[in-house]
Amino acid sequence: MRRALYLPPFGELAHPNVLADLAASAEGAGFDGVFLWDHVVRPLNPDLPVCDPWIALAAMASRTERITLGTRVTPLSRRRPQVVARQSVALDQLSGGRFVLGVGLGGDNGGELGSLGEVTGLRARAEMLDEGLEVLQRLWSGEEVHHEGPHYRVDGLRFLPPPVRRSGIPVWVAAQSTKAAPLRRAARFDGLCPEVPPEELREMLAVVADHRGGLGGFEVAAGGPPDGDPEPYREAGATWWLVQFPEVTARGEVEEAIAGAALHGGA
Repeated sequence: MRRALYLPPFGELAHPNVLADLAASAEGAGFDGVFLWDHVVRPLNPDLPVCDPWIALAAMASRTERITLGTRVTPLSRRRPQVVARQSVALDQLSGGRFVLGVGLGGDNGGELGSLGEVTGLRARAEMLDEGLEVLQRLWSGEEVHHEGPHYRVDGLRFLPPPVRRSGIPVWVAAQSTKAAPLRRAARFDGLCPEVPPEELREMLAVVADHRGGLGGFEVAAGGPPDGDPEPYREAGATWWLVQFPEVTARGEVEEAIAGAALHGGA
């Protein structure tokens, strides 16, 4: 099971240089990845500074050589797939093929979507996620794209360069329950970001395996607090353990977790 940090780019962590420093330290301590929350505002904590995770990931990519970097998770309905295509390929280039795109529906906690005029309806966001992923993958192909859908249009355009990896940029899909639709969506891609206890994760992966014909090459990125126990998740099928920090986290708390991993011979 690989291990990563899962950081909220808010408060003391709301600066690309701070996040780049932490990513470099995590790599040196033996962690396998660093992932960032993807938000533009925290309405329930209005005085909390927020850093753009995509800019921060670029800084992190420039300061590291080995670890996987990504979002967990990007609410794709809030973003245009053509912009995500450009930015994700640029991050893939900067990192030498180490970028992972985590996607999901997101949420309107405190009005994070509605206060900015974004779509809030669950069904509409699910439709936009599915269509946006289709457009994104076709743009990544480097081939000419013709798409006319209910939410997005591409009129005979070709996006170059393609991702560094011939297989494309891995997409990990979030799911918060054993409902069929999110698991069908995850099964079409490269990984799952579950937000459930281990016993439900087993059920999730049984469904995913049924859709895919197995779980070979499929990543499962579970997470928990720094003092959490990853073993039940590993036994349930998780391939990654993300050490998750709360919304308001001091830089020193992350540094302490990194130092603890290094002290014990790496993550």
